[in-house]
Amino acid sequence: MVILQQALQDWATADFEASLKTELMALDPGLLPLQKGVNQGGYVDASNLELSLLSANDNGGEIAAKVGLFFSEIIAGCSCGDDPVTEAVYCEMNITIEKLTAVAHIELT
Repeated sequence: MVILQQALQDWATADFEASLKTELMALDPGLLPLQKGVNQGGYVDASNLELSLLSANDNGGEIAAKVGLFFSEIIAGCSCGDDPVTEAVYCEMNITIEKLTAVAHIELT
């Protein structure tokens, strides 16, 4: 379960974007659906993960945010001289934060 307490606390302030990014970057990358975003069937390299807030809306009992993610995919096993290869990946995810609990639901779009 992912809890984004600080982002919820900072909702509707100038600090929301920074709080959301900080809390997401502090998560174990395995809690984010990054593997679903790889293009070549490789492995996620989250060491250079970057996030960009695309939108955020108040939907009554929840906050709905859309975030763009940049990371690398490690493609191994192609029997090339420069194996493994790293490729840049971009994907987007929807984050819904429940206002009563700060529980976040994250899915790749």
